Amino acid sequence: MVAPALAGSPREVVLSARGLTKQYRMGEIDVIALRGVDIDLYEGELMVLLGASGSGKSTLLNILGGLDVCSDGRVVYRDLELTTADEEELTAYRRRHVGFVFQFYNLLPSLTARENVELVTEIADNPMDAAEALELVGLGSRLDHFPAQLSGGEQQRVAVARAVAKRPDVLLCDEPTGALDFETGVKVLAALERVNQELGTTTAIITHNAPIAAIAERVITLADGRIARVERPSPRKRAEEIRW
Repeated sequence: MVAPALAGSPREVVLSARGLTKQYRMGEIDVIALRGVDIDLYEGELMVLLGASGSGKSTLLNILGGLDVCSDGRVVYRDLELTTADEEELTAYRRRHVGFVFQFYNLLPSLTARENVELVTEIADNPMDAAEALELVGLGSRLDHFPAQLSGGEQQRVAVARAVAKRPDVLLCDEPTGALDFETGVKVLAALERVNQELGTTTAIITHNAPIAAIAERVITLADGRIARVERPSPRKRAEEIRW
């Protein structure tokens, strides 16, 4: 099933995958995580990938981000075919074009918020200033605080700032609110929303939490390694308007 183009929009396809299958062995059992998935990510969109645990969401995101490889199928980022890329090309793809936000923040405790973001800006081709990236996610007053001095939501927003500071084309977020309570989760979603709107970053958020889908332009639901449906929330909500 190919996800249809955004209605009324000539947006360019940034990432395209066709026939993605992922099979791996767990002990004596063969596990099929993806079963022939077709998906496109469009320039500047905010998309939510929804599904229960085990539906294949994280596997799909990892393949799109060049962190994993498929058993069969094709993945193309603009004019680069990831499925035939060598490790050097995949490393360059991840470094230059993709930002990752995971459920756990992975901040270095001995570094301040600014210094955690600067870890990325030092290796990027055209980075944002670390202070600018932290301001974008609402942490302009917390630049010199260490992770232990920040709440969970603030730490996750530092992780978002770190991901976007290298100005990636694509931001891939794997359960970014999964370790947070509702109020702090909404702040993180609002930060991702702002990044998408102000920088035009193609943003994909995977979650099992159905109410979060209301902030997306497009919602793709996975079940048993397949795309079950594609929807466009109407009316679309702002992060501050959702409840779970």
